[in-house]
Amino acid sequence: MNEYHLIIEALPHVFSVCKVKDYSGIDLNQSFVFTGATDEEKSLVCPAEYVPCNTIERDDGWKAMRIKGQLDFSLIGILAKIASLLAAEKISIFALSTFNTDYILTKENCFEEALDILEESGYQIMR
Repeated sequence: MNEYHLIIEALPHVFSVCKVKDYSGIDLNQSFVFTGATDEEKSLVCPAEYVPCNTIERDDGWKAMRIKGQLDFSLIGILAKIASLLAAEKISIFALSTFNTDYILTKENCFEEALDILEESGYQIMR
């Protein structure tokens, strides 16, 4: 049983992970639009239908799950535990965090298997 009794919610969207020239082509007010900028790149994760035309590179076919509720910053190892369980089964993840919670993306063809693994490990899954 997982120690936090976390609920994981499967999201219905298919996502794309992108490198973009800038964010001018995306409506940042849409739901499930994640951005990250460094001194080397601008990244965007969004539902595939929102990918802007100024995308430099993209990787399509990702599905996402989120940890339900607001996670306290003092909780330790939540994402690491999930990543370890999936890595043990050779399932790669792409992780995102917001102020409230964490999102875990897997490729579409591994998504149901990932949910099953987490459910077997004691997580409650909302499909």
